[in-house]
Amino acid sequence: MLLTVLGCAGSVPGPNAAASGYLIETGDRSGIAVDLGNGTLAALQAVRDPFTLDALLFSHLHPDHCADFSALTVLRKYHPAPPVDPRTHRLPVHAPSDAPTRFAAAYAPNATEAAETDLTDVYTFHPFDTEPAEIGGYRVTAARVAHPCEAYGLRIEHEGHTLCYTGDSGPCDALVTLADGVHTLLAEASWTHSPDRPPDMHLSGRQAGELATKAGVGRLVVTHVLPWADASAVLAEACAAFAGEVVLAEAGAAYQV
Repeated sequence: MLLTVLGCAGSVPGPNAAASGYLIETGDRSGIAVDLGNGTLAALQAVRDPFTLDALLFSHLHPDHCADFSALTVLRKYHPAPPVDPRTHRLPVHAPSDAPTRFAAAYAPNATEAAETDLTDVYTFHPFDTEPAEIGGYRVTAARVAHPCEAYGLRIEHEGHTLCYTGDSGPCDALVTLADGVHTLLAEASWTHSPDRPPDMHLSGRQAGELATKAGVGRLVVTHVLPWADASAVLAEACAAFAGEVVLAEAGAAYQV
């Protein structure tokens, strides 16, 4: 698998930096996008035609992880000459259970239009289940994680290669289980460690490193660092807590899994 970072700024976009979004592809060019935060649709179009995606997954529905879904909807509804007909090739969207109503409200300008908006003409919506599922040619396992809204961590597998994406989460047992023995752990680490951080919100650099150690992963990719945080300090914490390879995610970077 090839993991391409479309954006990795935490909570909000940073200067010339998109928020959270990732593209996962295989040698046969099967491709799924995971999260589509502010600015990521532009980055996606630079590396892959969005009409060729096999599925779209959302860890949760905070704007920094899903804001560009509305722009994608405009593209799918109104492109005058799409390479495939989006109404006969509807894109599967796997997301928290309230995604259809939340996305309709974000797309429509007022409550009346939102109530009449049906996005199922170009999408099929699927709430996450706790059982592994075949999605876009990948085996995907989702688990609820520690965040203020309905949020999921994801384990993605293809032909023996494994990736775990934490989404946004505080430390929890579900992440350790999802990440167990994966080749690459893509872990949010929003800030440096401090006892006064709000619980069940985000990982610190130290906590991301501790998760990588507990799960016995091959490599840790640190992402979602807040634009006002000291990224080098977050990275140093992760390196101190995990003896394996640690890299700081960069927009446009690609990692073999």
